[in-house]
Amino acid sequence: MMANILTVARRELRDDLRNHWALAITGVFAALALAIAYFGAATAGHVGFTSFAATIASLVTLAAFVIPLIALLVAYDAIVGERDAGTLTLLLSYPLSRLELVAGKFLGHSVLLAVATLLGFGLALGVIEMAVPETRTLAALRNIGTFMISAALLGASFVALACLISAAAKEKARAAGLALLAWLALVILFDLVLLAALVLSGGSATEQALYPWLLLLNPIDVFRLINLTGLGAHGSSAFFMAMTGAHAYSPAVLYGALLAWTAVPLLAAAALFARTEM
Repeated sequence: MMANILTVARRELRDDLRNHWALAITGVFAALALAIAYFGAATAGHVGFTSFAATIASLVTLAAFVIPLIALLVAYDAIVGERDAGTLTLLLSYPLSRLELVAGKFLGHSVLLAVATLLGFGLALGVIEMAVPETRTLAALRNIGTFMISAALLGASFVALACLISAAAKEKARAAGLALLAWLALVILFDLVLLAALVLSGGSATEQALYPWLLLLNPIDVFRLINLTGLGAHGSSAFFMAMTGAHAYSPAVLYGALLAWTAVPLLAAAALFARTEM
C-alpha cells in the first residue's frame, strides 16, 4: 500500500516540478515575506525591519492569506482533473486502490508546498536574521521553527480540503469555483461572522468563553493561535488577544486541531471518491 502511495506522490511531484510550481511558490513566498517584513511599518512613516515580534506577526498574517490559496490552486484538480483529462480510468486500471490514489496525490502536493514554504519563508527569515540582531536568540529561533512547522501543516490541511473538493466536483471549473468559495469562507468570512455575532449579541460571558473554542473550527485561526499567542500583545491584534489571551491553549490541542483539519477532509475525500461512479 505504501509503495503505491509513494509512486503516486512521486508522479505528482514530477508534474508539479515540470510546471515550475515549486520555483514559483518559493519565489512568491520569499518576495512577499521580505516585502511585508520590510515595508510593514510604512504606514507609520518608516521602512525597514522592525521588532522581531512584529515581523513574525506580519509573516503569520501573510501566510494565513497566501498558503491556503496556493494549496487550493495546486490541488483542486487532483481527482477531477484526471477525470476531465480521461486518465482516471487508466490510473484505476492499475493495481491501485482509490484510497492510495487520493493519499498519494495529497502527499505529493503537500510535500511540494511544504518544501516551497520552508525554502521561501526560510530565505526571507535568513535575511531578516542577518539584518536584525535580536532574532539571533534561542527564543526567536524557537518562534521561527514554530512558524515554519505550523505553516507546513496549514498547507497540508488545505491540500486535504482541495482533495475533498476535487473528489466532490464533477467538473474542473466547478472545483475551481468551490475552492475559491472555501478560501473566502475560511480566510475572510469565518472571523467576520464570529465578530459580528459577538458585537450584535453584546458579548456575554458565555459567548466569550465559547469564542476561543470556535476558533478551532478554522485551520487558519488555529495557525494564528499557535504563533501569535506566544508573541503576546507585542505581535498580535488587540482584539485577537483580548478574546483569546485569557484562554490557555495547550500545544497538543492546537497541533491536534491542525492535524484533524488535515485528516478529516482527506478521509472524507477518500470515502467520497470510493463511492463515486466512473
